[in-house]
Amino acid sequence: MSDALKHECGIALIRLLKPLEYYKEKYGSAFYGVNKMYLMMEKQHNRGQDGAGFASIKLDTKPGERYISRVRSIAQQPIQDIFAQINERINADFLKNPEYQDDVAAQKQHIPYIGELLLGHVRYGTFGKNSVESVHPFLRQNNWQHRNLIVAGNFNMTNVNELFDNLIEIGQHPKEKADTITVMEKIGHFLDDAVAKIYKDLKKEGYNKNECSPLIAERLNVTKILKRAAKNWDGGYAMAGLLGHGDSFVLRDPAGIRPAYYYKDDEIVVVASERPVIQTVFNVPFDAVKELDPGHAIITKKSGETKIKKILQPLERKACSFERIYFSRGSDAEIYAERKELGRLLMPKVLDAIDNDTENSVFSFIPNTAETSFFGMIDTVEEHLNQKKTKSILDGDGKLSAEQVTKILSERPRIEKIAIKDVKLRTFITEDSSRNDLVAHVYDVTYGVIKPTDNLVIIDDSIVRGTTLKMSIIKMMDRLKPKKIIVVSSAPQIRYPDCYGIDMANLEGLVAFRAALALLKDTNQYHIVEEVYNKCLAQVNLKDKKVVNHVKDIYNNFTAEQISDKIAELLSDDDVNAEVKIIFQPIENLHKACPKNLGDWYFTGNYPTAGGNRVVNKAYINFYEGNKERAY
Repeated sequence: MSDALKHECGIALIRLLKPLEYYKEKYGSAFYGVNKMYLMMEKQHNRGQDGAGFASIKLDTKPGERYISRVRSIAQQPIQDIFAQINERINADFLKNPEYQDDVAAQKQHIPYIGELLLGHVRYGTFGKNSVESVHPFLRQNNWQHRNLIVAGNFNMTNVNELFDNLIEIGQHPKEKADTITVMEKIGHFLDDAVAKIYKDLKKEGYNKNECSPLIAERLNVTKILKRAAKNWDGGYAMAGLLGHGDSFVLRDPAGIRPAYYYKDDEIVVVASERPVIQTVFNVPFDAVKELDPGHAIITKKSGETKIKKILQPLERKACSFERIYFSRGSDAEIYAERKELGRLLMPKVLDAIDNDTENSVFSFIPNTAETSFFGMIDTVEEHLNQKKTKSILDGDGKLSAEQVTKILSERPRIEKIAIKDVKLRTFITEDSSRNDLVAHVYDVTYGVIKPTDNLVIIDDSIVRGTTLKMSIIKMMDRLKPKKIIVVSSAPQIRYPDCYGIDMANLEGLVAFRAALALLKDTNQYHIVEEVYNKCLAQVNLKDKKVVNHVKDIYNNFTAEQISDKIAELLSDDDVNAEVKIIFQPIENLHKACPKNLGDWYFTGNYPTAGGNRVVNKAYINFYEGNKERAY
């Protein structure tokens, strides 16, 4: 993605099912779980590079012994910083107490971070909140083991205000109106309630206070707690939690918006945001890693018993298609194939744009996530050329010379590495014209491979704001003096904000929205802008299920091609000499390439939850009123 877009989070949960001595004997270290967690978090650092956190729980500790450890960081390399702190503490303890080296029981008793239950999280800072206090996992502490709760997630709730008010109604006094705090307190309330009820029942059955504690752990119904807590959640989420006595869970939203995968054998239960992370770190095959179904939770009791439970009624599956286009690592077998297909499906439009003149066209991509789609595009170019070669030879009717046949067979797609991302340039100058000059040099180009008669075809995985294209890429491409610059997006036009975990909150920042506004002006239909505003205002106090997305009216009078052409116009300054054309992936091709991930609300405005429509209307009201606040 040429435009920087902060997004997503990554979660990793490990439950060791054997005693720590087992891992010491088999793998040479009781820190097996900690080492694996480091690898899982590093393999997901693409999902969040501004902050990271780690928490662990030790099972069956004695009263007075520390059993919960947590460390968080917003350092420049937060994952490495976390594990450097952990290693420093471990090494210090070993130096002070050499006898711990081979004594697993002593390690567990005295050294923090070692444990049977581990939770990791990586994140991007959003809304300017990148203090360490905003970094997961979050911890809700209590002297009762069962009431300690650690939460981390990849999520965003659209109805935080409603959830916050619900907490106040049940007598709580939340310290902050943030979705993470609100969700944790909601779970915590029903956890407290469940523990209190079980304790009361046990007392009636004649058990003394000491005897109650292990029985509470056995009887605690995590499924019931989650059903009560998540009843009114609206958003996309993969929510992970640890209870102080040793239960754990990961819950996925009913529409399957945010991803979650798991693997279990007789040694471990592991959950992560991406399948290849588990495959690589634990060396297991593709089929061994399962996707957690929407609305379901994977729950592991302190005993090690693991079950998949339905918590919420699943909705129509709308798994995030941006995961396939951009966010998830392309090493997943399915994602790799889907990204190639996205490139392949674009080629008919590209061939039309270059008038089938592959001989005078150079193909490239904007590093690095678009590379796989580029491969798919080139595969199709080669198929096109093979058909052309076959026809030329057959038309020769056996009368072609060897030299002529060789010339026909030698035609290949012209592939070059054109755009090269330079070292990250800090825009330390605040004056606009100087800062823009710096932005214009984010990418450099390869000289000497383009002729004035050439078309230059560049594929990007998506175009969000278009800022980097306008200020840097198109101008740099134009320096090569091609006849035509064709920018190809493997994703459709991004027309609407996301409210389920991607930091894409404002309508006016989207170049497709700005293009639609420009077209309304061009066609004397700008009155629609105020009409949509009034429709959005009229819905402010409606119940979520009655709210509809009126922002669609901004786009309804124009074809996708008209909007694409206007985007090309907006992104081309007068000093650009080449003709510029922008091609976007059609929605139907996106669904064809990514059939399991049909979540497309940022492209179509078809939000999978009621809260999404409320958010997009609020974003429009903010735009119209010049309000820079976020819509969620």
